[in-house]
Amino acid sequence: MTEPRSVLITGCSSGIGRHCAFGLQARGWRVFASARRQADVDELRAEGLSETLLLDVRDDASIQAAFDTLLERTGGRLDAVFNNAGYGQPGAVEDLPREALREQFETNLFGAQAVLRAALPVMRRQGHGRIAQHSSVLGFIALPWRGAYNASKYALEGLTDTLRHELRGSGVTVSLIQTGPVRSRFRANGELAFRRWIDAGASVHREAYEAVAARLAGSGEAPFTLGPEAVLAKLVHALEHPRPKARYHVTVPTHLFKALKRLLPTHTLDRLVRAAGG
Repeated sequence: MTEPRSVLITGCSSGIGRHCAFGLQARGWRVFASARRQADVDELRAEGLSETLLLDVRDDASIQAAFDTLLERTGGRLDAVFNNAGYGQPGAVEDLPREALREQFETNLFGAQAVLRAALPVMRRQGHGRIAQHSSVLGFIALPWRGAYNASKYALEGLTDTLRHELRGSGVTVSLIQTGPVRSRFRANGELAFRRWIDAGASVHREAYEAVAARLAGSGEAPFTLGPEAVLAKLVHALEHPRPKARYHVTVPTHLFKALKRLLPTHTLDRLVRAAGG
């Protein structure tokens, strides 16, 4: 009997990570669903995920402990990683304290790279592996008042493009999944980060922040919002297709801005971006 393929997914407490964990398990994958809080890990297991891990991507010791457990259970094998953990820190660039920017990068970039450093020796040794990195339309288009998140995703894209070159011939592939608006706790988590770090009343951007705060607290959906199943479909292709793509675009805005960035002069594109994201 063929052993099921194993995949580690980070950031499974809700939204995209949680949906993809259940979706891949339904497809026969041995899913190691991870979250940084024990209560979330326990809930995932109670809801039917057979393998769960406590893993905080900001903590090297937590990553190592999770990998020790995973590799012990699989006999040293790991077929795929979906680096999904992340959040968006709102705020104008000039209002971001150094620590807010550092925390954004710790999760969205440094954490993803630390997980890869643990996974790649295993994949190189076995001669195969699939890596999917959760990026964003904001990994190639910069919207105002999202500087920390823009920067972290631009950096993730650069790191991943470099890694693709360095993995050539290893049997390990790496793909970026660039999402636009997808139903998740992204806005709720962003609101918490905004209120923690940004003194809106003292900022020259305070009027703009009123719209930012309303968007983060609102219950309505952005135009063209899709469910997390749209991400799962791209993830399945990245992990299962014989020739995975380097980039997968999810939602209309991602496809649209990818085309517009190629076609339009910078000043014209800037006007459209401000209209869309102001």
